[in-house]
Amino acid sequence: MYEDKTLICKECGAEFVFTAGEQEFYASKGFENEPQRCKACRDARKNAQKPEREMYTAVCAACGKEARVPFKPREDRPVYCSECFAKVREEQE
Repeated sequence: MYEDKTLICKECGAEFVFTAGEQEFYASKGFENEPQRCKACRDARKNAQKPEREMYTAVCAACGKEARVPFKPREDRPVYCSECFAKVREEQE
C-alpha cells in the first residue's frame, strides 16, 4: 500500500527517505502532511528549544571518583558515578 518516498529537507536541502513504515505510522496517527525536515534537522530543532541542563559535581559514594549529575546533591543521600549507579541498579533487580 505504501512505498518509500524520497523527500527534500526544507532546512538543509538534503534528501531523506520517508519510509513505508513511517507513512503507515503517520496515517495511523491521523497526520496528513509529510515531514518537511530530515531526522537530523528535526532533532536539532527539538533540542534547540530545550534549556541547557545545569550539571553539578559530586563525589561518588562507592568509588570516590568525581561524578557529574543533573540534580543538586544532598548530604543525606548518596550520589554515584555512572558505572557505580549501574551496579547499584543491577543489584536491586
